[in-house]
Amino acid sequence: MKITFHGAAQTVTGSQHLIEINRTRILLECGMYQGSRKNAFEINRTFRFDPAYIQAVLLSHAHIDHSGNLPNLVKSGYNGPIYATPATIDLARIMLLDSAHIQESDAEYVNKKHRKKGEPPVEPLYTIADAEETGQLFEPADYDQPFQLLPGVTVRFVDAGHILGSAAVVLDIEEKKKKTRLWFSGDIGRRDLPLIRDPRLPEDAETLLMECTYGDKLHRDPQQAFDELRDVVVKTIQRGGKVIIPAFAVGRTQEIVYNLHQMIESGEVPNIPVIVDSPLAVNASDVFKAHPECFDQETRDFIAQERHRTVLGFDRLVYTRSVEESKALNERKDPMVIISASGMAEAGRILHHLKNNIENPLNTVLIVSWQAPNTLGRRLADKEERVKIFGEVYQRRAEVATIGGLSAHAGQNMLFNYVQATRSSLKRIFLVHGEPTAADAFRSRLVESGLEQVYYPAPHTTVEI
Repeated sequence: MKITFHGAAQTVTGSQHLIEINRTRILLECGMYQGSRKNAFEINRTFRFDPAYIQAVLLSHAHIDHSGNLPNLVKSGYNGPIYATPATIDLARIMLLDSAHIQESDAEYVNKKHRKKGEPPVEPLYTIADAEETGQLFEPADYDQPFQLLPGVTVRFVDAGHILGSAAVVLDIEEKKKKTRLWFSGDIGRRDLPLIRDPRLPEDAETLLMECTYGDKLHRDPQQAFDELRDVVVKTIQRGGKVIIPAFAVGRTQEIVYNLHQMIESGEVPNIPVIVDSPLAVNASDVFKAHPECFDQETRDFIAQERHRTVLGFDRLVYTRSVEESKALNERKDPMVIISASGMAEAGRILHHLKNNIENPLNTVLIVSWQAPNTLGRRLADKEERVKIFGEVYQRRAEVATIGGLSAHAGQNMLFNYVQATRSSLKRIFLVHGEPTAADAFRSRLVESGLEQVYYPAPHTTVEI
């Protein structure tokens, strides 16, 4: 067996791992690399292998850094099955269409400038038609139901507890009369997150291919983040303001809605309007409501107690789809919570909400996720007094609050426990999906515990097992 680390190697995004077994080729993930636009386009456009010679693709979950380059793979010649859990398939279809729309829109914007300069046009990385074709290739595989992928390769998806439908991918392999188990973690979730079940720990794995995104960090208790969210909302509402939350459309938005639902039902937060203003988030929330089989017991109990409501729908919750509905929010003066994409405040409707509310000291901008350098979200998190939105400078008078305990990724302790669960059978670990600082810190902890075969492969390197 050979493994080649084509993506998310010594970085976090662009997950793509090629496995060669019994003269067949399997691709684990086909994610989009995210970085500077020029570098990202070149990296995402070019494959280091011929997609036509891949027999199957296995997808752990729907986030774009794991699924986002699938339409380009199909465009480049792949026409085989893409296996994932049913919830992942439903999320991936809407996310890939949204991504394709962005690719086309960006290309159209650039080409307007090119025409004025007499420069040649650019092509989008892929189109909506490519995303639609990709959507037809998905094959559902339920949790904990083994299936024969190829001769000598049996696959099983187990719950990763990261987002709805997320899975670790277990490959039981027989090659040259030898049996071995490769366990790919996907993105590992945290215990006690709202909505979804806790991650399953690995068992009997000889080769562990695992993420280490937060290998250098210890996360706070999710209950602390819940309390901080409640306190920010109550404080803002009491002074008559709005809470504006830039949030990722899949996962983070639904968690915040669920938490606010609980707070309002318990009387901890006044019965105020909660608005989800992001077409992708609205569609993703519909997928969440369609897959209650992925919910944890606490969420099931909450649904049972509120029989006339769904877990992501309550009296004062409004999902907006149209531009007109979104614009109307800026005319309202009553206290409310507005949740809108993007998570780093770089595009979409959130920019309009920030523009219209950032200069009012009654309001709060609530940052609920890590913000990349040079983004508007980072400038807000750093509490800069003047920020630029749509090319115009605004004086930030709104309060800025930050909640750091809402990450859906495992922290260092959970990652360590993940390894320990299968330590007795483990022969080697490959760390992926992590920047060098995180990987070095986590590798050091593993080595100190007595594990020696811990590797951090460079991009496009191949190991033979």
